Amino acid sequence: MDANAVLRDAVAGTATAPSRPYDPAYDPLVSPTPGQGHDYAPTYWIGTAGEPPADDGPITHDIDVDVAIIGSGFTGLTTAIHLAQEYGIKATVLEANRSAWGCSTRNGGQAQCASGRLKRSQWITRYGLEAALALHRECVDGMETFKGLIADIDCDPQPGGHLYVAHRPRIMPILEKEAKLLRETFKYDARIFDAATVKNEWIGDTEACGAMHEPEGIGIHAGKLAFGYLKKARALGATVHPSSPVQGWETRGGVHYLKTPGGVVRARAVGICTGGYTSNHLHRELKNRLLPILSNSIVTRPLTAQEIEACGLRTTQVITDTRVLRHYYRLMPDNRLQIGSRSAITGHDAPQKQYEQRLIADMERKFPALKGVQIDYSWWGWVDVSHDMMPRIHQPDPKETIYYALGYGGNGVMYSAQAGKRLAQWIAGKGQDLTLPIFTSRLPFPNIREMVESQAFAPFRRFGQRFLYRWYAYNDERP
Repeated sequence: MDANAVLRDAVAGTATAPSRPYDPAYDPLVSPTPGQGHDYAPTYWIGTAGEPPADDGPITHDIDVDVAIIGSGFTGLTTAIHLAQEYGIKATVLEANRSAWGCSTRNGGQAQCASGRLKRSQWITRYGLEAALALHRECVDGMETFKGLIADIDCDPQPGGHLYVAHRPRIMPILEKEAKLLRETFKYDARIFDAATVKNEWIGDTEACGAMHEPEGIGIHAGKLAFGYLKKARALGATVHPSSPVQGWETRGGVHYLKTPGGVVRARAVGICTGGYTSNHLHRELKNRLLPILSNSIVTRPLTAQEIEACGLRTTQVITDTRVLRHYYRLMPDNRLQIGSRSAITGHDAPQKQYEQRLIADMERKFPALKGVQIDYSWWGWVDVSHDMMPRIHQPDPKETIYYALGYGGNGVMYSAQAGKRLAQWIAGKGQDLTLPIFTSRLPFPNIREMVESQAFAPFRRFGQRFLYRWYAYNDERP
């Protein structure tokens, strides 16, 4: 049988239908599980990706597997892909709701050459120069991994780099120093543009006081990418089971007993890929090691040529501004503007219209020509932030075959592909080759010193998060 026939057979059938509606107030710090069988959030990505691909249906009886992956988003699916391609291991992927239901279909679709929330200069401060250089090589290699994975997936790529826009004049010296470090120390061709160049040649953001341009960066259609990963994983022999949340977990005699509503999955190894939707109740190793943060996103109707010109939208590259509570935005292939930023503190508050209205006001401040433009899509989603702002792809206990890839802090579109590669490496028994700090240490518990250094929210949890949001907003907006 040829490869095309294998692919057709693997994706034959239909996607499992939702059994429950989308829950707009879901909160991973409150709910013990992400639920079961919930429908997708009403995102632009889901609304324009086409019908979800076939899956393997819920778990219906007890089964024995070599490897179970919890979470069917970018990380879980790329882990399954790498396990099959590099090691001949066919994983069983467990998903609580619909395939790629969480972060992977609620993000901004920006693939940047980054891992976590810290800048290269902060890597040097924390880890030393040698480790920082190695982390940079890991990110560059991750971009190549990502490009290779998406080469045969129709996910509307918008390549060209990343424009990092200074939103206040006082930020420009900081960007100039960082760009110099990137060029001279990391051999990464970052360039600085003044305000006039940004507005005349790149984007008419009224707040732009200059920018740093990085050579690596790709915008993608997150829904099409997730569905492409799903097809690819199943074509390689992985099985993907939606409506199968892990509701209990015991480990006996080296075997993990994962209880789902339809049966127990007995696995010799488990990879955890649950992102911002990781429950504190999933496993003792994960309790209080992540702080999920909400991010809002909106997408306009398709803009006219006149509106695009009035906004100075001369690039389709991915863009972020330099606020701590940053905005991420770009012109989409169908001429819509997508923009996102931070949102409510709790899931209970997330549906309130004030957060959408605040983001619309931010968009109109940056692009006055869009005042009153129709918003076709509005959603929010949870971002997995670690307490030191860096991810971990790690085996926390060498005596247990449990591994996780978590804590991307909003930079998971690209790095999830590399994290899947590294997690597969761990699961296949090759973890001794992984020596970077993000591979050799656990996700940390809250730490006050690291909170001050990296602006993490975790030590005060949500009470502190409210205070810090106000402080960051004040700091971001001062002249």
